[in-house]
Amino acid sequence: MATTLKKPAARRKQAAMYQPELERISRRELRALQLARLQKTVRHAYRNVPAVKAKFDDAGVKPADLKTLKDIAKFPFARKSDLRDNYPMGLFAIPQEKLVRVHGSSGTTGKPTIVGYSKKDMKSWSTLMARSMVAAGVKPGDVLQNSIGYGLFTGGLGFHGGAEELGCTVVPLSGGNTDRQIMMLIDMQADVLISTPSYALNIADVAEAAGIDLKKAPVRVALCGAEAATDALRAEAGRRLGLTMIDHYGLSEVMGPGVAAECLEGAMDPDTPGGLHLWEDHFYFEIIDPKTGDVLPEGETGELVITTLSKEALPMVRYRTGDITHIIPGKCICGRTHRRMARAKGRSDDMLVIRGVNVYPSAVEEALIGLPGVAPHYQLVVRDGKSMATVDVEVEALPTVKKGDYAKVAKMISERLKQATGVSFKVIVVGPGKVPRSEGKAVRVRDLRKA
Repeated sequence: MATTLKKPAARRKQAAMYQPELERISRRELRALQLARLQKTVRHAYRNVPAVKAKFDDAGVKPADLKTLKDIAKFPFARKSDLRDNYPMGLFAIPQEKLVRVHGSSGTTGKPTIVGYSKKDMKSWSTLMARSMVAAGVKPGDVLQNSIGYGLFTGGLGFHGGAEELGCTVVPLSGGNTDRQIMMLIDMQADVLISTPSYALNIADVAEAAGIDLKKAPVRVALCGAEAATDALRAEAGRRLGLTMIDHYGLSEVMGPGVAAECLEGAMDPDTPGGLHLWEDHFYFEIIDPKTGDVLPEGETGELVITTLSKEALPMVRYRTGDITHIIPGKCICGRTHRRMARAKGRSDDMLVIRGVNVYPSAVEEALIGLPGVAPHYQLVVRDGKSMATVDVEVEALPTVKKGDYAKVAKMISERLKQATGVSFKVIVVGPGKVPRSEGKAVRVRDLRKA
């Protein structure tokens, strides 16, 4: 659960909503809207994207086969490799002259995957971001400091567009230059910080080292996204900054941030399981078995699959996100009827197989946060071994720990990780500031294997 030290104004009887008629829509009306939009999306992709038409034809399905929502399971999956295979714009369903913007992945391992937006797509995106921000307790007129990177990556500009749509004052700092981030949070009297969870923690580190208590600053909420983080890390950042951490979910292949969002009421209530509202009027969600591809019953954990329902430039049919999660049963106390998903445990392709045991970096993080003498900064270091790869855990000690005690701390961590994951790790304890800090997305796995 999120840690809250500064409570916003007393909760209203009815949660604030940006589009109440859509956010409280009945499930029956929502399903009818989804079916109509789903049929339109499938027709649009089939008629205008040759690669999609070829894939549907190979699978023996046509748009006319989609008569109910469940019929979408007959259609083939889309994957990130489809974007790479059709680089740069082979999956676009509209001509280039009708595109108003392109975004893409960082392209650190090669050419980026390129995604595009029509004018209508941009309006839908900013509206969904504004909806997500209101759900987090943001109000028109609030000052938002945007510390997520701007550029080809969708994060910074996605949040920026939503804030302007809502009528907020945006301070577009992007990531990095942490001393300036702290100065501007104070000088601009920011109400809201937009950041990755790991960078929020970095801001707390730098402020504390400079003797600055950000808990006394006006900022009351952090809108977080762009990376997975455990409840423990979020709680640690929230406690040290004195604010409520609110999670946002998205991915560039289907839009960017704003696909799902946590509400303030759910984040603050200790009796709710939390989770992020899935904006089901713009996306159709499935949970599948990542091995078989079969659709799983609601509540079971599997891989999230998303079909866009309103995208013009880049319609995506059954896109496999790789994110492992489940749908949370029951209604949310905020009154929204859109279902919620649990925070993703991690991406299926982030999973490490260590001596036959499947381990997500998030499991390591959860075990480390809060251990005495241990800072909330770590990396998993993968190296070549004699017969198989080895994975070491590099952990940072707090300044209060003497170097002579590092071996004792390493043993404690190793025992804790063995208990939590079932795997025996070699633990390397390093001094304060030695683990690389995040100024954007945290790098949790450092792969040193030779190609």
